[in-house]
Amino acid sequence: MIQIDGSIGEAGGQVLRTALGLSIYTNKPFKIINIRKNRPEPGLKEQHLQAVNAAASLCNAEISGNELHSTEIEFIPKEITSKNISIKISTAGSVGLVLQALMIPAINNSLNITINGGADFGKWAPPTYHIKNVLLPLLEKMNCSAGINIRKHGFYPKGGSSVEFFSKTSKLRPLNILEKGNIISIEGISVASSSLKNSKVAERQANSAKNILSNKFTVIPKIDVAYDNALCPGSGIQLWIKTENSIIGSNALGEIGKKSEIVGEEAANSLIFEYENGPVDQHTADQLIPYMALARNSSILANKITEHTKTNIEVIKKFLDVKFKIEGNLISCK
Repeated sequence: MIQIDGSIGEAGGQVLRTALGLSIYTNKPFKIINIRKNRPEPGLKEQHLQAVNAAASLCNAEISGNELHSTEIEFIPKEITSKNISIKISTAGSVGLVLQALMIPAINNSLNITINGGADFGKWAPPTYHIKNVLLPLLEKMNCSAGINIRKHGFYPKGGSSVEFFSKTSKLRPLNILEKGNIISIEGISVASSSLKNSKVAERQANSAKNILSNKFTVIPKIDVAYDNALCPGSGIQLWIKTENSIIGSNALGEIGKKSEIVGEEAANSLIFEYENGPVDQHTADQLIPYMALARNSSILANKITEHTKTNIEVIKKFLDVKFKIEGNLISCK
């Protein structure tokens, strides 16, 4: 059984999510201790617990320690017998973080996953729109066939999202992104709850981002606006630049007391920073690492090598006989 100390690296939930996904993919059991040890509230939070339970139900795993605030679990994967999974998140936990654990075994299985509850925008988590419009198109370059339908949006503190994820069995190809190439388009989606429609929050976020991006690039940005009858007030914006060789993303979250114009400004300035410093943004680089390891012979030039990325590599090496190399901001694996 693979032994993992959850306090390695940045010691967050990423250790657990990557371990779950690769355990199912490789059919290798693991035990993890010190889950989220350095966090203000160590152990499993709601979105981590639901990721564990969903992973277990997917592969009929034997599992212990799957309860809120647990700092240790043991996970023994079995055969996948059902390709349809329904997940309920009772808080505003991140939908994107739950999906991270399940998208890895989705590579070699045709899955249909429904997630009800949770938030699709949140702090320190990839928005569902980032996965849909940045990560999945890059995985498509690797011959991965998967998609997301966002049926309802959810925000902190009540959540209430409704999301469908689906995949087809794929054989991954290597990914090599070392330069951006020319810009093809600049796009985005600005979302807010219907309760904020009279204040034009989504439009204000979008217009603020458009103004900044239009002053920087010759390509005219296209940012859609959407409102949803969410369970509580909230907003967010996701932006992305499509280039000849890559897709670069950024996002920002609306919060109480934070002007909508500032939300759009933050996302736009972040997108410019990511674009200017590498063909793969720092957050997407971290998310691509497990798939690069499965495909082998892959390399990407990231904006930045984050602690998340380094931690992910250490977890992956416990499951796969793969060699990673980091030179500056270049990440390669064989």
